[in-house]
Amino acid sequence: MGITYLILGGFLLSNIHLVKLQTSSIKQWRGKGTTPNLDSIVLGRCYDYTEVVNPSVGMKNCSEILEAFKKAFIKKDPCSVLPSDYELYINLTFHDIPSSKSLFWENNKQLVHKLSDKTLRFMPLGDTLTGWLGDNLNWCGTANDPGIEYSSCPTTAECEDNAEESFWRIASVTYAKHSSGQIQIMLNGSTPGGAFPVPSFLADYEIPNFQRDRISSINIWVMDDVNGADIPVRLLQCVDFPTHSDCTISASGSINKAGVTIFLQLFCLIINYGNQIA
Repeated sequence: MGITYLILGGFLLSNIHLVKLQTSSIKQWRGKGTTPNLDSIVLGRCYDYTEVVNPSVGMKNCSEILEAFKKAFIKKDPCSVLPSDYELYINLTFHDIPSSKSLFWENNKQLVHKLSDKTLRFMPLGDTLTGWLGDNLNWCGTANDPGIEYSSCPTTAECEDNAEESFWRIASVTYAKHSSGQIQIMLNGSTPGGAFPVPSFLADYEIPNFQRDRISSINIWVMDDVNGADIPVRLLQCVDFPTHSDCTISASGSINKAGVTIFLQLFCLIINYGNQIA
């Protein structure tokens, strides 16, 4: 190899220099890169949602939705994507949220989606068509071909106007504005930083966009961690059979045999909500 460099040194050095220029322009971010096969996943999820999960939303043009989604961030600087870039996508995926089925949350996503059961009990943002298509996926664009970055994407700490953050911001605002009836909010009382974190999507984008004239009441559930393999199953059973003897509320405010404290009126959060929309 050393002899080759001596003989062809000028040629090899010029090519090595070119490669360095090309690779140095690709910034490595701390977040995961775009999910492989993103197009197929989004398209498949769209058909699954409209045909199987929630056909009540009616006919949707899934191909047009996919193109609107990609248009928001493809071939763009990954730190220059705004919530407004997803407006067409939001309009195409929009559907009514049944009254009293909205469920907001912080730091307990897994429990929320077990409770919602794919819109059968409640319809959190991730169970709307808008959120269903992007849930648990990663994506961002790049100015270079092919326009989508698969190696890494920026986190919110690196830049706030990234493709995923902006997506969930406008999705959260839209979801909050169109929620009605009884509003359910599930918080995690075992989170070290507190049950109601600030800043958060709930505090910054959802509660401030509640429409007072559309909402009849707000119920806040503060769920604590529980022990025992059978307890999570019991909790879900109590959702469908609240009058069962094992699901009655004790004097201490907890569900028998479940160890979960439920506060239906979290005063400080209600006051915060009222002040922000007054």
